[in-house]
Amino acid sequence: MAKEILVKPIISEKSETLSDTLGQYSFVVNKMANKVEIRKAVEEMYNVSVEAVNTATMPSKSKVRNTKSGIIRGSVSSFKKAIVTLSEGESIDFFGDI
Repeated sequence: MAKEILVKPIISEKSETLSDTLGQYSFVVNKMANKVEIRKAVEEMYNVSVEAVNTATMPSKSKVRNTKSGIIRGSVSSFKKAIVTLSEGESIDFFGDI
């Protein structure tokens, strides 16, 4: 069930800064998932206790690319993002033993 709700973690400079300073981790989640389901999925998958969950639906964006054959128009689909705040002293290690 947790794999259906949590799609993937967001690895970026901003999310790394949030995790280092505030203990917040970002995930791409299923669009139909609510905060309670996201909390349970993170606690089950990573064995941590979650204090708060904030969600945001990111809008789709249109993209244009110039190529030799002409202009290609497309779009990046929308997604739902969840920012999870963990209890103090806990962390999630996404990279394991790399």
